[in-house]
Amino acid sequence: MKRFNRRTKVVVLTAAMAVILAAVYTAGIFLPGDAVAGSFLNAKKPPSWEQPFGTDALGRDLLMRTLKGLAVSMTIGLAASLISALIAVFVSLAAAAGSKRLDAFVNWVIDLVMSVPHTILVILISFAMGRGVRGLLAGIAATHWCSLARLLRAEVLQLRSQQYIAVSRKLGKTSGWIFAHHLLPHLIPQFFVGLLLLFPHAVLHEASVSFLGFGLPPEQPAIGIILSESMRYISAGMWWQAVLPGLTLVLIVLLVDRLGDNLRMVLDPHSAQE
Repeated sequence: MKRFNRRTKVVVLTAAMAVILAAVYTAGIFLPGDAVAGSFLNAKKPPSWEQPFGTDALGRDLLMRTLKGLAVSMTIGLAASLISALIAVFVSLAAAAGSKRLDAFVNWVIDLVMSVPHTILVILISFAMGRGVRGLLAGIAATHWCSLARLLRAEVLQLRSQQYIAVSRKLGKTSGWIFAHHLLPHLIPQFFVGLLLLFPHAVLHEASVSFLGFGLPPEQPAIGIILSESMRYISAGMWWQAVLPGLTLVLIVLLVDRLGDNLRMVLDPHSAQE
């Protein structure tokens, strides 16, 4: 590793993080239903070599259930982040390329959404739409696009002021051609980096809203549901039911957040020669 420069090390580390996240997600998705089946003979067992996370009150393996829950949370978080990022792209383009009134209206909506705590807004939207996956997706997607939209809007405004954009207009190029050949190549890296940075926030909000009872139904093996069920048994000394799944969630979120930061370093032209 000493022979590699900083950029190569970041690329290798980013690839390793992506492989770990893909492995955790794949393990949770393809986990058979028997792996999370309950057995009252194994109920409330502490962590052991056979069951590193122990079992819950129904005798279900908490490690297997945590992997299954992470897959559910990551799926919802990825879908919500993708919808939020797409909303941010369209809103930023409309604000930057439209009239001043439209730009002012978009900025007002962004300030309005960002002035309300995300958790409260997600709960309200999820509850209004009947909770479940649909309500949770709508709530998270409708509240996480603002910061990325503001960033992309500033990027579009900066690009529009460049000289080569004015030259293209003088040469008779249409707005669609300019968008496809000049604006879009600059926005794609920002889009993917923003998507990765939105993802951990979406996962945490899914877990928190489900923990409070306004998200996924109790029968769904999500991390928020696991943590909510474990609250009944902490006072009885069954710490592993809350600590180990919660710690795993924090580690995954930190890993995704670091992956987004590393990807931004790789795609940043200023660090290309480091």
